[in-house]
Amino acid sequence: MHATRLQQFTDTLAFPLDRFQIDACTALEAGHGVLVCAPTGAGKTIIGEFAVHLALAAGRKCFYTTPIKALSNQKFAELTARYGRDTVGLLTGDSSINPSAPIVVMTTEVLRNMLYASSDALRGLSHVVMDEVHYLADRFRGAVWEEVILHLSQDVRLVSLSATVSNAEEFGAWMETVRGDTTVVVDENRPVPLSQHIMVGRRLFDLFDTRAQSGDGAARLVVDRELVRHVKQRQALDHADRWQPAHGRGRGRSSGRTSANNRPLPRPDVIAKLDQEGLLPAITFIFSRAGCDGALTQCLRSRLVLTTPEQAEEIRYIVEQHTSELPREDLEVLGFWEWREALERGLAAHHAGMLPVFRHTVEELFVKGLVRAVFATETLALGINMPARTVVLEKLVKYNGETHAELTPGEYTQLTGRAGRRGIDVEGHAVVLWQPGTEPTEVAGLASTRTFPLRSSFRPGYNMSINMIEQFGAPESRALLERSFAQFQADRSVVGLVRGIDRNDKTIAQLGDRLGGPEGEYFEYARLRERLKERERILERQGRQDRRDRAVESLHGLERGDVVSVPSGKRSGLAVVLEPDDDRLDPRPLVLTEDAWAGRLSAADFPSPADTLGRMRLPRFVDHRTARTRRDLSAALRSTGISTPSDRRRQKSTAADDRELATLRRSIRSHPVHSRPDRDELGRVGERYSKLVRDTEAMRREVSATTNSLARSFDRILALLVERDYITSGKTPVVTEHGAHLGRIYSESDLLVAECLRQHLWRGLAPAELAAVVSAVVFESRQEGDATPHGPTGPIRHALGETVRVWTELRADEVRHKLPPTREPDVGFVTAVYRWASNHSLVDALIAAGDNGKALSGGDFVRWCRQVIDLLDQVRLASPDPEISQTASKAVKALRRGVVAIDAA
Repeated sequence: MHATRLQQFTDTLAFPLDRFQIDACTALEAGHGVLVCAPTGAGKTIIGEFAVHLALAAGRKCFYTTPIKALSNQKFAELTARYGRDTVGLLTGDSSINPSAPIVVMTTEVLRNMLYASSDALRGLSHVVMDEVHYLADRFRGAVWEEVILHLSQDVRLVSLSATVSNAEEFGAWMETVRGDTTVVVDENRPVPLSQHIMVGRRLFDLFDTRAQSGDGAARLVVDRELVRHVKQRQALDHADRWQPAHGRGRGRSSGRTSANNRPLPRPDVIAKLDQEGLLPAITFIFSRAGCDGALTQCLRSRLVLTTPEQAEEIRYIVEQHTSELPREDLEVLGFWEWREALERGLAAHHAGMLPVFRHTVEELFVKGLVRAVFATETLALGINMPARTVVLEKLVKYNGETHAELTPGEYTQLTGRAGRRGIDVEGHAVVLWQPGTEPTEVAGLASTRTFPLRSSFRPGYNMSINMIEQFGAPESRALLERSFAQFQADRSVVGLVRGIDRNDKTIAQLGDRLGGPEGEYFEYARLRERLKERERILERQGRQDRRDRAVESLHGLERGDVVSVPSGKRSGLAVVLEPDDDRLDPRPLVLTEDAWAGRLSAADFPSPADTLGRMRLPRFVDHRTARTRRDLSAALRSTGISTPSDRRRQKSTAADDRELATLRRSIRSHPVHSRPDRDELGRVGERYSKLVRDTEAMRREVSATTNSLARSFDRILALLVERDYITSGKTPVVTEHGAHLGRIYSESDLLVAECLRQHLWRGLAPAELAAVVSAVVFESRQEGDATPHGPTGPIRHALGETVRVWTELRADEVRHKLPPTREPDVGFVTAVYRWASNHSLVDALIAAGDNGKALSGGDFVRWCRQVIDLLDQVRLASPDPEISQTASKAVKALRRGVVAIDAA
């Protein structure tokens, strides 16, 4: 009897497979696609490797896709070690190694581009592994995963590997509709159990009381009583400290500060305590780059050393291997010496602001167990295989780009998923550092909730629309969009709304019958009352506007030294005008009031016109910001003898002599319903009826907006592309020559780049100048962007000015077509990239970025340079002008040097 493919595969492994791995591999061998959702470190990639095994055994191809280059490199190294260099290839934005091999590891974008280009490399493809498929929720890149899932040939078996998500069944149901037979395998058991702790001061408590059991014997999650008691004692001490008398001077009062008892433990002490408890290696998540660097500096200033002399020597050797190509003159500006000293002491930071070669060195040293404490931003929780024994969370709040928000259960699960190394640790540990405001019960809620729903971020864009029209035509493209996970989720949300509409319609019919039917006299009466209310609202608005107009006119006519009376509000009383304002629409004169307040008043402060009550002589120069000046002037104002009017004439109501209003009131009083004894009861039923009608209409609008929403967005994009001659008009549009160029640009600002190339706006630029101009459509400042066209040379300034002009025109078109606007060009990186491409030093380039108010770290500089290189490469291929293509090629070579070229994969 022949062994199955799965038996042959497991014979090559040094460990037995878990149940979920066997289930997924069995389904895969049976010809099904699989979606596997399991925690970080559970061994999902084994299923991906079995797909490779199946493809090779059948003499076919397997593509293994990952979301980031670092993961692609990692998987390439693993598969090469297993199958040999001739069998495995690598394709990323920077590398192309053996691309015709039967196994090719690639970033997901590379596969998407292959599908749109109908690449010959797709021939013979039997399996595609999509690692970290939950990336499809990513706001910026998520659409790529859905594009691949939708466009991949139906005869290719898809292996989708995802972190644990709470709507795996929904995702699997969608995969079934678009890919056919798909087996969903969910495993929520961590491969290494996780113990939860809270560190209060120097004491480490278990979060849960593991001895507490429910009546049926099943473990019940109960917060540790000793922890709760200790936290309450700390809070009571803190409260007492805050209210102590200040050294006998007067009564005690709260300082508003955290007492010494409750200050967070210094980072070196936290790491030392973890070391003492046997909980290293540890990753401490700090939600800012500056915080990570600050934590490392704090540890370096202490006596904390986590390595032996022999380990320090090995670390120095590995560091030398990784960094030997770095130019010596750049080491100082990159903070190399401090970085290396920290590594030799077993400490490191890890964040996107670091040089890639520094980050990758830290990752290698941590995996080898040589670096034992890492301070990292949450990006470390995504993808990179870097597990620790312990994960430490300093705070349960992080900045999400708009505001400081509490961690969600999904984020907490993702971060703590790094704790526990399979085959090394018996259990992993999650430690939350307690500080005032941290409630153990809230931490317990985060730790015990498993909610991480996958939400699609898919929406059509210009490049996607062009490529879909080219490949499938407009009707098939619309149908494809309707099959996306985004529309699938939207349509599911509609189901509940439709049920609600049906329920409301029945209730509305019942209430309508109670009111005598739509043609009955009650509805006639209700319409009269509604017309009355509407007329009263119109007159009220008109009255408000008239009063404002009169106030504006009076404020506009005020002169310096005029004394007026502010009728109401905080500033009521006399005021003298220090500085008039001649703005005809919204005058805001600067005044000083009799209680010595100086500031600007507006029409909102004057329900009636600001009449001049008299005048007051003012000094030639009045510094209203000086307290003494305000005091003296207010005293002079009070001594003028001018007084506030005792009674203000009441403004005559606009409604008082309105004929339409009077007619409506007479009609209501004479209507039969008005004199009915059950009028009030009818009114209550009528109000409920009206509210239900309004709510139901709102629900119908929501259903209408949700249904076919992606197809409508696609049609709006096509309308704009037709106007700009990227596709032809009609029911079956065809991609034009300009559209073909757009189809090769995979940038967030794809249409803007295509327009600049089409209009030859970047022609005549030197390579360094082209790199500088291209950076404006790639770079995105962490602070507010700047689109003012300035740059180091005249040609750059002119090209930037033209680029901004095209963007302005494009944005106006997008607003008209109700499309999301293309991001404004940002010139914050222009000078820096120009200097780097002009062969200046790294110090010069970083200073140039700082000169523009955008101080960049070495890691950010390298990342943005590589993104500029990526877009220049696309410009080289997409430009209709051979001169620009040639210049783009030279610009790429000029940029790809020094720190930008090192560890580029």
